[in-house]
Amino acid sequence: MGFIEDKEAEKRPRRKITRWQALFPFHWDADAFVMRRDLLRLAVQASGAFFAVTAGLAGLGTLWPRKARGARRPIIEAAKLKPGDVHYFSYPTEEDPAMLLRLKDGKFVAYSGRCTHLSCAVYYSPKKEQLICPCHDGCFEARSGVPLAGPPQRPLPRVVVQEDGGMIYAIEEQPR
Repeated sequence: MGFIEDKEAEKRPRRKITRWQALFPFHWDADAFVMRRDLLRLAVQASGAFFAVTAGLAGLGTLWPRKARGARRPIIEAAKLKPGDVHYFSYPTEEDPAMLLRLKDGKFVAYSGRCTHLSCAVYYSPKKEQLICPCHDGCFEARSGVPLAGPPQRPLPRVVVQEDGGMIYAIEEQPR
């Protein structure tokens, strides 16, 4: 392996070489071609491009509305739930917890059983008339599913229910 002669290198002014640099067998004129500033600029540009692509992909999900999921499924007979009672069931799949509430005025409402913060199980507190997430002390209003306190920012997904012939049916889950 030979060295390529650079005739222009001889015309450039030479830098002073420190003693420790003189001890290493290295062509110090070539050191000027590797600039930290260029490397740093490239790293910042790559990081910025990665961030922009990631943010763009995350933003694409907000452009289209979420679709309702599920099919009509019987839950429980309406007469079995008294005002203030709760019935836990699975909807739209067997792995998705949900709850049916009969409010004190007799109205039926149903929600997903997972907190919108970190998907912890939510339970109904009849004394407070709220849905409680014990993981981070989040709570939701029973009538609307809107968060009242804690870290959850989004309301609970609603399960649309219908009373037909004395039976309560889950129709679909509506993400919000």
